[in-house]
Amino acid sequence: MKRRGKKVGGMERGKEKKKYLLKTEASEWSWEDQGANGGVSKWDGVKNKQAQKYMKAMSIGDLCFFYHSGRKARRIVGVVSVVREWEGDAVHVKAVGEMRRHVDLKEMKHFKDFALLRQPRLSVVPVPDHIWDQICHLGGGYHGDAAPSPSP
Repeated sequence: MKRRGKKVGGMERGKEKKKYLLKTEASEWSWEDQGANGGVSKWDGVKNKQAQKYMKAMSIGDLCFFYHSGRKARRIVGVVSVVREWEGDAVHVKAVGEMRRHVDLKEMKHFKDFALLRQPRLSVVPVPDHIWDQICHLGGGYHGDAAPSPSP
């Protein structure tokens, strides 16, 4: 017999939030674009089957780094949360907060088990908890994470 966690606010208590990274070219969809219209957007246009598989695994409340790709900017700029699970060809995400300091790809090169580095062509990749925590530390956290802002 399977035991299920008790639902609290639409989520099961004790169920860990999964974490991902969503890539977009800033010229196509930027953090500023995400912040418009209440910060909610449909994340679609992902063609790669592996990236779609990750999106299909997303649950409401899961967190995602918002990553600007492209030649001029390769960095994590913010955090969004999943507000609607996979439907059709998309998930819906809502802006949670901007990184207190953007984290450049160069700063993440030592994360050998990070799919962003192992499979750089994927636009959606999972982020292990230990890497999520280290990236948040590098960036001083993100606005809305309930952590105190670092001192200057």
